[in-house]
Amino acid sequence: MAARRPKAQARRHGERRIPGWVWLLAGLVLGLGLAVVVLVRDGIDPARLLPRPNPVAPRPAEPEPPVAQKGQPDTRRPKYDFYTVLPGREVVIPDAEIKARARSEPPAEAPSGRLFLQAGAFSDPRRAEEIKAAIAFTGLVARVEPTTAASGQTVHRVMLGPFASLRELDQAKSTLAANGVQAIAIREPAR
Repeated sequence: MAARRPKAQARRHGERRIPGWVWLLAGLVLGLGLAVVVLVRDGIDPARLLPRPNPVAPRPAEPEPPVAQKGQPDTRRPKYDFYTVLPGREVVIPDAEIKARARSEPPAEAPSGRLFLQAGAFSDPRRAEEIKAAIAFTGLVARVEPTTAASGQTVHRVMLGPFASLRELDQAKSTLAANGVQAIAIREPAR
């Protein structure tokens, strides 16, 4: 016995569908035809299609000299210098002092003041969050602290700590340095 083939759906009133590609092709041809008619009617003038100079426009100002001239020092001051943001509140600890004290410090000795690492200070909070995320990949926990500078500008500092000892601070700083993150050690005076 032969297999039955399903019937095709009946067409209503002799309806014939036009494929979508035919509509697309017809639209392109119609659009190109209209473009040709407009160009022929107005005359094809290549100079009209190109931009023309404005005769009443003012002359451009003289260009500024390049930022970095060879042989000349850069006399511009940076907008932000994080060493002067919080004067009197924090003290930067040199790396040599951290290494020397970390080796000689007894484990039970508590440092005077709280110890922190500052991995950066940025005016853009997104950049501070990027550094915080990079530090998270090292296994350390950082936070972003918004601070107002002396100039009134908000600065977002990436901070780690407080650390219980210089030995812990030195280990954290070494971990950061091994992962390409530079940080400075800061001691906040005891309150």
